[in-house]
Amino acid sequence: MEVSVIGNPQTRICRAELAYRELGFRFGSVVTSDESRNNVTFLSQSSNFKDLSIRCSSRSVKCEAIVSDGVPFLKSTPNSKSLESVKLFVGLPLDTVSECNNVNHLKAITAGLKALKLLGVEGIELPIFWGVVEKQASGKYDWSGYLAVAEIVKKVGLKLHASLSFHGSVNPGIGLPDWVEKIGEAEPGVFFTDRYGKQYKECLSFAVDDVPVLDGKTPMEVYRGFCESFKSVFSDYMGNTITGITLGLGPDGELRYPSHQHDAKPSGAGEFQCYDKHMLSALKGYAESTGNPLWGLGGPHDAPAYDQQPHSSSFFSDGGSWESQYGDFFLSWYSSLLTSHADHVLSVASSAFSGIGVPICGKLPLLHQWNKLRSQPSELTAGFYSPNGQDRYEAIAEIFAKNSCRMIIPGMDLSDEHQSPESLSSPESLLAHLKTACKKQGVVVSGQNSSAPVPGGFERIVENLKDENAGIDLFTYQRMGALFFSPEHFHAFTVFVRNLSQFELTSYDQAAEVETKTVNIGSGTGAPSLQTA
Repeated sequence: MEVSVIGNPQTRICRAELAYRELGFRFGSVVTSDESRNNVTFLSQSSNFKDLSIRCSSRSVKCEAIVSDGVPFLKSTPNSKSLESVKLFVGLPLDTVSECNNVNHLKAITAGLKALKLLGVEGIELPIFWGVVEKQASGKYDWSGYLAVAEIVKKVGLKLHASLSFHGSVNPGIGLPDWVEKIGEAEPGVFFTDRYGKQYKECLSFAVDDVPVLDGKTPMEVYRGFCESFKSVFSDYMGNTITGITLGLGPDGELRYPSHQHDAKPSGAGEFQCYDKHMLSALKGYAESTGNPLWGLGGPHDAPAYDQQPHSSSFFSDGGSWESQYGDFFLSWYSSLLTSHADHVLSVASSAFSGIGVPICGKLPLLHQWNKLRSQPSELTAGFYSPNGQDRYEAIAEIFAKNSCRMIIPGMDLSDEHQSPESLSSPESLLAHLKTACKKQGVVVSGQNSSAPVPGGFERIVENLKDENAGIDLFTYQRMGALFFSPEHFHAFTVFVRNLSQFELTSYDQAAEVETKTVNIGSGTGAPSLQTA
């Protein structure tokens, strides 16, 4: 597969030296697993995979894919004023920097960034894990791996959006800092716990936000120190290379309870996470303050298990406990801790990064499973509820507005027609709901896709970005890895980029004699994997 980038004089990147030895991304006929999708994959010259080329000249910026494998183009869309201003970012692999603070496969990452630059991508998103930077001890920071990536991004000429992740990730196996995990072993109440006693150890319980459980400091104090260290160490990049910062708000960086565990079936409604020591203490206090002490002994007894459908028990059914006085009591308390957590973290961020001129963001989940049910159980177990018919998302948007933060909303590639009828899911209506709530509160929305490619995903993204009511000006495509550079996917991505920025070719651009350079990402012949022709 070849991607031709025919450009005008501003594409001077084509003149850069792009020759590297024995470099490749895994793609072609190789089967990619969920694990490899988000990881850096590096292969030797003997690997059997197709060549991917990007051809460019110094006379034009228009991208054009030339494909020999018969993969159909994504249908071209008319140029739209609302799309011309959309900045496109691509997420780097989660394990770009390893737990040992080394940059994984530096040459492969550099080659990928140069390919994205040639296509006209604005920048990249870099996940920065708390467990890597502050691994050994509280207040002891090592930013070396992430600084190396920032310098590469700067030299390539891309922008960088930094995602400060206060959570761990099972895939690719990056946990919380070692010293935090040791505290958790001695004091398990710092982690979310379900009614079976199972702990979720990838982030801290919201109930300890203001409790000095981390060597005498509260999590918010520790997060503030992390943010201030980041601001100081990366000061030379702020506002020029670094143009945005996201603060992790919960599991996988999203504002939610870990109501769906990693081994749970996605068809279930999820479970309430309110059984750690600090959550139970907060629930007990709230129950006593409302004059209902018996309601503070635990969570709902009639809620379904992780992998059970909502109607398998009475809690989420029409007329069930969720609509009772007790249900309103519990859900109001449960959601209030989520809202307070968002306010705590975003307040820390807006204070720490005040005056640097870089937008601060937080990410919400798109909990579309079962959202056609009146109870909307997946949203309730994740912490989204508002009493008395109030909008459950407007309260969150108000917190974002209060702290002058943007909201990242994923799932902009999802459509109702590709959802299972049994799931009673409508991602389109929920996405519209979120965008409306943000608009009412004056919150700027940035978009993302879901974690895995879906049918018609690129076309759906374009439709969402064309929504003038939402005013989305930044979209981050997740994420680089084995699947991203496969011929079929990279082809579709190239056409997607073209749809975002279509330019008319001038007669100068169409001149017969053009200077052309070819960049090959991957080679099955043993030739250098990135080379200029």
